Amino acid sequence: MMKLTKKRKVAEAKVEKNKIYSLSEAAALVKEINCTKFDSSVDLHVRLGVDPKKADQAIRGTVSLPHGTGKTKRVLVLCTPDKEAEAKGAGADHVGLDEFIQKIEGGWTDIDVIVATPSVMPKIGKLGKILGPRNLMPNPKTGTVTNDVAGAVNDLKGGKIAFKVDKAGIIHASIGRVSFSPEKITENTNELINALIKLKPSTAKGTYLKGISLASSMSPGIPVDTKTFIH
Repeated sequence: MMKLTKKRKVAEAKVEKNKIYSLSEAAALVKEINCTKFDSSVDLHVRLGVDPKKADQAIRGTVSLPHGTGKTKRVLVLCTPDKEAEAKGAGADHVGLDEFIQKIEGGWTDIDVIVATPSVMPKIGKLGKILGPRNLMPNPKTGTVTNDVAGAVNDLKGGKIAFKVDKAGIIHASIGRVSFSPEKITENTNELINALIKLKPSTAKGTYLKGISLASSMSPGIPVDTKTFIH
């Protein structure tokens, strides 16, 4: 067992055992029990009643959080020269093609998201082994393979996040910072949960929202009442 720090023990003590919190209570408490000196990420963990091994139940998608995540994403746009000015004008951090493919082949992945135009995808395919495990591979389902590179960059810089269910049937997503007000944390959480509800597969049986937990970096998870969401 890992030894708990004094701050972590105090934080643990503030989360009542066996209590299920309303979302508004959890959003206020996650700020109170934060035990880091930096502006921690607030993360949402949602356990879904799905079988991720079945293609139609492998939930994934994107959602634009009304208040963003509190973190500015570093965006690389891979495109042909005619799209470069559009990408740069929208605020992309890196724009180009061949030179960045070579950099990535050499191990460079100092970015958060890659946007690509459909025409260059055949060139990027060979990077799958490097980008795939890091969730950096552009994908039409998440809006990162598109001819509207300016729209994609604006969305990503403005708080659009991608989510994907893991092998255990859980969605993990950063939905803000502890410096956010409880209201902003609540509204961002609602936006993501509602997006997940809309993606409920018709083949999923039983309870869909099995468990929801809110936590900041290095703090205990706070269980949230799933009944507060219509599902």
